[in-house]
Amino acid sequence: MRTVIIFTLFVVVLGCSNRKNRQSDFEIQEVIEIKSEKEESLEHYEKGTYGYDVNFLRDFPNTVELENGDSRLIISIKYHSRVMTSSSNGYEGRSYGWINHELIESGKVLPQFNPVGGEERFWLGPEGGQFSLYFKPGSSFDFENWQVPVCIDTIPFNVFLATDSVAVFLQDMEVENYSNFKFEFELIRKVHLLGRPVIENILGIRLPKNVKHVGYESTNMVKNKTGEDWKKETGLLSIWMLGMYNPSPEVTMILPYKPGVRSDYIVKDDYFGKIPADRLKVENGIIYFKGDGEQRGKIGILPQRAMPVIGSYDAENQVLTLLKTDIPEGVTDYVNSAWEHQKFPYRGDALNAYNDGPLESGDQLGPFYELESSSPALALQKDSTGTYIQSTYHFEGAEEQLDSIVKQVFNVSLEQVKNAL
Repeated sequence: MRTVIIFTLFVVVLGCSNRKNRQSDFEIQEVIEIKSEKEESLEHYEKGTYGYDVNFLRDFPNTVELENGDSRLIISIKYHSRVMTSSSNGYEGRSYGWINHELIESGKVLPQFNPVGGEERFWLGPEGGQFSLYFKPGSSFDFENWQVPVCIDTIPFNVFLATDSVAVFLQDMEVENYSNFKFEFELIRKVHLLGRPVIENILGIRLPKNVKHVGYESTNMVKNKTGEDWKKETGLLSIWMLGMYNPSPEVTMILPYKPGVRSDYIVKDDYFGKIPADRLKVENGIIYFKGDGEQRGKIGILPQRAMPVIGSYDAENQVLTLLKTDIPEGVTDYVNSAWEHQKFPYRGDALNAYNDGPLESGDQLGPFYELESSSPALALQKDSTGTYIQSTYHFEGAEEQLDSIVKQVFNVSLEQVKNAL
């Protein structure tokens, strides 16, 4: 038997970002009901299924599970309210998020970064440059000196609200940048598991009748509690969302871009060395990037070029993943995460994709691949709030069903995606 605490809250967002002089971004009325229910045994599920991962994570406390019909996801409070994985077919369905079972089970805390996995995690930018949050002042921008801030690596979050389909987390955080400016802020993060009509409405598509689906939206609110305005001269933060997914030899990431737009580049492809042509193709308004977890590389798209929906297709397992992001029209100030002292620290990317692979030492963090998005640079006045929304979707079914979705979203066929690389 286990004890389940159910929170029934009326949550009202009091306004959009940059509203001043308020104590909280939510008004709450709380009713708590405590009941006991028998926990379903999941020991018979095989590795690779959602049931296996839920059973595994039960041994490591502080998780919240959301469900809506066959759609399910599990969130780790210990690991900073990240969505660890999800399923479109209940416990027997495929587990879409990459989870580092070995590291979690070991109980080890690594000194630089703890890659426990998770298909959506809250992070902060910039990663590199004179306003970096990941390098100490005066250090060189090398992997040996790279250090993930503890507030997004080893400090657990607090649950604020949990219902069948919504979870909200509240956390006070602080972090210091390469230029010795300390940020103090309050984070409110909401994860909402979505139903089919909402998924269709957000993406502006019609789903084939029998396609399996799971979708969720995260709303991430950062409130400046530093006691002074955040300014470009001392550095700005961004909300950086990253999703780790299971690779296969037939994963192709799909990142459309706006053609005919003036920008420094269409795609930045040299974060960790130039990506070979057989792993990256730019063709007719779409960037195709291999996600096999076998060779380390990262790409980025500037906000002038970025489109709101990116994705990936795993032809081996017939899984389509989509990521919808919030890209404000006409906003171009994004933090620059390049590992160097930067001439233009606010000419950064709105979207990124990463394929994991061996480091120079031969060690490897994964393997996994990532789809990433970032908010604009947050030039927040004292006590004002910035909000960033992202949604994630997985679809599984016959190729003709997934082809219909790909055509609606990207205006290309699934066959074109499969043959791109």
